[in-house]
Amino acid sequence: MIVTTTQNIPGYEVETLEIVFGNTVRTKHVGKDIMAGLKSIVGGELRGYSKMLADARAEAMSRMIDDAKRLDADAVVNVRFTTSQTMTGAAELLAYGTAVKLRKL
Repeated sequence: MIVTTTQNIPGYEVETLEIVFGNTVRTKHVGKDIMAGLKSIVGGELRGYSKMLADARAEAMSRMIDDAKRLDADAVVNVRFTTSQTMTGAAELLAYGTAVKLRKL
């Protein structure tokens, strides 16, 4: 599955299928919050949160690709990510794009 942030894929004509999505909602871990609070005193990267966001991105992307496979798509173009707070201590990471069929030019 080709996944790209661009609208087109060089060498191919694209036929639009529909918008596809993948999301995940993650909550913070109390232990990570305590360590993040301590880290904020001295500064630096909050590695626990960085890993949590990287894992969430990968999961959302995988779910978006599964949604595209359901449509028998060859690629997903115009891929974007967004986040939102769903409740105190929980956030959603959403991946979305346009599922397309490809024809070689």
